Amino acid sequence: MYYVGIDLGGTNIAVGVCNEEYKIIARAKSNTNLPRSYGEICVDMARLTREAVAQAGLTMADVEFIGIGSPGAVNPDTKVVEFANNLGFFNAPIGTLMEELTGKEVFIENDANAAAYGEAVAGAAQGTNSSVTVTLGTGVGGGIVLNGKVFSGFNHFGAELGHTVIVRGGRECSCGRAGCWEAYASASALIYQTKIAMIKHPESEMWSVVNHDIGAVNGRTAFDAMRLGDRVGKEVVDKYIDYIACGIANMVNIFQPEVLCIGGGISKEGETLLAPIRKVVAEQTYGRYSEKQPRVLAAKLGDDAGIIGAAFLGRSVKNN
Repeated sequence: MYYVGIDLGGTNIAVGVCNEEYKIIARAKSNTNLPRSYGEICVDMARLTREAVAQAGLTMADVEFIGIGSPGAVNPDTKVVEFANNLGFFNAPIGTLMEELTGKEVFIENDANAAAYGEAVAGAAQGTNSSVTVTLGTGVGGGIVLNGKVFSGFNHFGAELGHTVIVRGGRECSCGRAGCWEAYASASALIYQTKIAMIKHPESEMWSVVNHDIGAVNGRTAFDAMRLGDRVGKEVVDKYIDYIACGIANMVNIFQPEVLCIGGGISKEGETLLAPIRKVVAEQTYGRYSEKQPRVLAAKLGDDAGIIGAAFLGRSVKNN
């Protein structure tokens, strides 16, 4: 049998057809074209599903079920997106509507949770029963898999890892709190930290990296300057990694997962990022004297994690 995964985002709708080996064998994609109603978006998701299935040389009869990863507060039991501010959804029954439009059983989950499940079944955490996935992007996203199943709390608002506080009374966060991990460890936070350091240090190589255009600063700027031997760039990187490691150590202390994987664009820095984080985990977590230690790894699936995880949500539900 085959499985369809849909990664519903504020910018794009990405659909993939997966085989039993967790491989995406066909794809379809379109703009989300916001603002518009959830009904219009569901019509597009159903159309893209049929396009991807046809591209794979299959029919809908070959599809066992469809999974959807959506931003926001998603209730997998009722198949309703209760709230998604960037989509304009409020109590949107997209699961049941998609079942009507496709004739297939549909499962839905928060997009970060779906991506975490993808890493658990086919990525860096494959073969484990417990894992935590942290994504360092515009914000800090996360997902938790316990006993092979996505964990999101009794009301499905759980696993907001980026909104745990690491600096009491610190920087304001978009969620309304102050000092959230996201405000210090996201790619957006790194860009902010880089710009502040550049303004304070006009002699820094970070200026040459961006051709003296502070508007061109991105998540690589400080890392690139560090590799050129720039002291200020290294200070920015070291402080940023320390913020990440603080939150990672918290996640390890709470969950003690077999694998904690880190995704997002910053994870492409590889061992430059991971080695110092592992050092903090080894030295500072409560379980550091145990023979069994969590492994901190880079996520493997990239943008495909959400599609693959969504595609196999039904298997998670039916196997538990």
